[in-house]
Amino acid sequence: MTPKKQKKCPSEGAADWLLTYGDMTTLLLTFFVLMFTAATIDGEQLRLILAAFPGLGSMEGGNTFEQGRLPELGNTILSLPSMQRGRALNQARQNAVSIFQPQIRTQQVRVTQDERGLVISLAADAFFRPGSAELDIEESREVFIRLAGLLTSDELANRRFRIEGHTDSGAPDADIWASNWELSVARSLSAFRLLRDYGAPEDRFQVMGLSDTVPLASNATPEGQALNRRVDVIILTEGHL
Repeated sequence: MTPKKQKKCPSEGAADWLLTYGDMTTLLLTFFVLMFTAATIDGEQLRLILAAFPGLGSMEGGNTFEQGRLPELGNTILSLPSMQRGRALNQARQNAVSIFQPQIRTQQVRVTQDERGLVISLAADAFFRPGSAELDIEESREVFIRLAGLLTSDELANRRFRIEGHTDSGAPDADIWASNWELSVARSLSAFRLLRDYGAPEDRFQVMGLSDTVPLASNATPEGQALNRRVDVIILTEGHL
């Protein structure tokens, strides 16, 4: 009598390829979620979260939100209110980009952020008369009204501001200015006075002139010189009070 063949039992669990497929689907979903929320992610908060994962990229540690200092970030649980102020600065940047959109398109205004804080750069050629510290009121009025409104907004309450005047490396009119230092300071003061007249808080400002010592571009070309001639209105971070 021929013995009956035993039926081969299928292997337990899903097929091996489903594991790779599931990983890929999860990664794609994560990628698109991050893309969707990138405009509103608080960078400092993201770094704080990433630091809690051991061996993630260049992060070492496995830090937690325990009370105490995080070695990489210098943050403590007690310092988390400063992150709220960081979010307020991010909100101020979004507001600035929105209200100055026409001037940003024409390169009269630039909105950037660096270690000093939120920097709103006003092109000197657009707002000042050539070689002068006198503001062209017709060109300046609308921008300065909007800027004063931004500086008095709720999210910037108790913030301090700095106005920095910058010039190119060309010599100014010797009959009016002894050097670019005087011209840069005078332009900063003119911007400060107009902002004050439109309601910006006078006691929260610093005013300074930096001549041609902090160029954004080479002074070898007219385009570079025009970029360097500017007045920066800076919403300061806590480290630059």
